[in-house]
Amino acid sequence: MTAANAGLIAIIVLALGFDYINGFHDAANSIATVVSTRVLSPKVAVWWAAAFNFIAFLVFNEEVAGSISKGISPGIITLGVVAAALVGAIVWDILTWWLALPTSSSHALLGGMAGVAIAKAGFGALDLHFFARTGLFIVVSPVLGMLLGVVLMNVVMRIFGDTPQRKVDGGFRKMQLLSAALYSLGHGGNDAQKTMGIICAALVATGNLAAGTHGKGPHVPIWVVLACHTAIGLGTLSGGWRIVKTMGMKITKLQPVGGFCAETAGAITLFLATGLGIPVSTTHTITGAIVGVGSVRKFSAVRWGVAGRIVWAWVLTVPGAAAISALTFYLLKLAKIPV
Repeated sequence: MTAANAGLIAIIVLALGFDYINGFHDAANSIATVVSTRVLSPKVAVWWAAAFNFIAFLVFNEEVAGSISKGISPGIITLGVVAAALVGAIVWDILTWWLALPTSSSHALLGGMAGVAIAKAGFGALDLHFFARTGLFIVVSPVLGMLLGVVLMNVVMRIFGDTPQRKVDGGFRKMQLLSAALYSLGHGGNDAQKTMGIICAALVATGNLAAGTHGKGPHVPIWVVLACHTAIGLGTLSGGWRIVKTMGMKITKLQPVGGFCAETAGAITLFLATGLGIPVSTTHTITGAIVGVGSVRKFSAVRWGVAGRIVWAWVLTVPGAAAISALTFYLLKLAKIPV
């Protein structure tokens, strides 16, 4: 085996490691509401979420993967660059998991890509249109999730306002199985593709995959698709229980009807973004939806101090991961490792 092939395999393993951590870190996005409303036990919930994370490749195309692989100039992409980007994202994810903060693995990866690209070749190495559009959706996805959560909760309250609470909860406990499945499908469809894009960038950099043409990203091999969906599904099975508690219990108290509305609002947002090929934060999306649902019954029902702490973690994610990846790049150079 040549050194180049060994390096490529190491990068693919590292990328799948990030994908696993993404599933582990973001398991809360898919299961927090369904666990906090006691519709499913934690063990059953992670299996439910992981299954739909995996089969998402049957539903969505690879537009998001193509977008990720074009995020930085192809001319500067090397295995060292991809490694530094992944290290930035992985370290940030582990740090925020330890602090029980539901931050975005997606934006950690984008921050890692941006940090190493700027360190190597300056801001000109970035696809500014891609990063601007993605930056816009940092705001759009939680706001859209929140608005949809408010609308759905109001519609449900209007329809079932005179129905006894016990009967409403019984019906929506069953409906939450569907909404949790749809959200997990959207989570797998958007998030697994980010790792696909990184692996494709490494394959292109080593001449093992043709670069995309006519503004499109490279074709994603089926083995990359299956490997990435398997990794994120296994990560979800491991569960990120620290963040589950923050998402499902500390932001606001949810009943099955609220859990259904939050998950459905989040799923609609993710399906829309994935269809448009835009990498969004599943964390931002479901958090916005939970806040929207919680604020309908009573504005003070939302623990705004917890929500504010989460927002600060969001703000720091891109620069934090970028700083770590840039530092990794300089350390690789000091160690005389080709970057």
